[in-house]
Amino acid sequence: MARTSVNKATARSFWLFTGPFLIGLIVFVYVPIGWSAWLSLFEARSTVTPTTFVGLDNYVQMLTDEAFVDSLVTFTVFAAIVTPVTWAFSLTLALMVNRLRFMRAFFRSVFFLPTACSFVAASLIWKMSVFSGVRFGLANTVLGWFGIDNIAWLASPDPPWYWLVIVTVRLWLQSGFYMILFLAALQNIPPSLYEAAAIDGAERGWQTFRYITLPQLRATSTAVILLLLIAAYQAFDEFFNLLAKTTWGRPPLVELYFTALGENQDYGRGSAGALILTVLICVVTLLQGKFLGFGRGEEEK
Repeated sequence: MARTSVNKATARSFWLFTGPFLIGLIVFVYVPIGWSAWLSLFEARSTVTPTTFVGLDNYVQMLTDEAFVDSLVTFTVFAAIVTPVTWAFSLTLALMVNRLRFMRAFFRSVFFLPTACSFVAASLIWKMSVFSGVRFGLANTVLGWFGIDNIAWLASPDPPWYWLVIVTVRLWLQSGFYMILFLAALQNIPPSLYEAAAIDGAERGWQTFRYITLPQLRATSTAVILLLLIAAYQAFDEFFNLLAKTTWGRPPLVELYFTALGENQDYGRGSAGALILTVLICVVTLLQGKFLGFGRGEEEK
């Protein structure tokens, strides 16, 4: 009887703490995904109520829509730039902070602090102060010291200066978070590995980093790259606020936003595009897990 009472109390505690989360997950995640999948099979303009059944026509239209395909190309370029740059910069910050013997907590907090800033606020600061495109903008002021004329950073896609603006704002915002992940992994590397390497004659610096530090960071690096790719797929705020209503430089989410909430308000096509994007994220995640070994035990690698 005592064990039964304990089991019931444990079950009540479990559902008390997990119940609200599960309810929110079902109501705000799974129900919208299911409704979006159902809506994608119908024609639904200016209404979220399905009207005419069209089958897979919405998917065909999205996959043959030049604007949506271009948005996937934009994502590919964005991910190809921001993922390795953020990975390298975050790892560099972590290595620097990890080597500090004093004020480590201070610098860790300073580098992590931009993570608390919203993408909207940071994008507006970048657009109006740093890369404003006018004479007194910070970037153009610095260039003026070297005799370089003003650059309209966000005015046109040729030359594509807007990539510098978008990549730097995301780099500033998210590098601190990934630095914390790398820093935790660095602090878990056994010091005995470095001692053994020193006894074997390994030089401190590049050799130690290449043959000891980097292999020990394999799991963390894989997770960071995965998170960076997913975040790149979900890029919206900086593109929407920096490029306003331009027809170029749109990632998938911005294109879907204008498809579903633009002039036509085509929720059917928008839902189909959202599901296509979801499938792409899943495929990329699975492929990365296969090639980089995410989720496999050490004995399987």
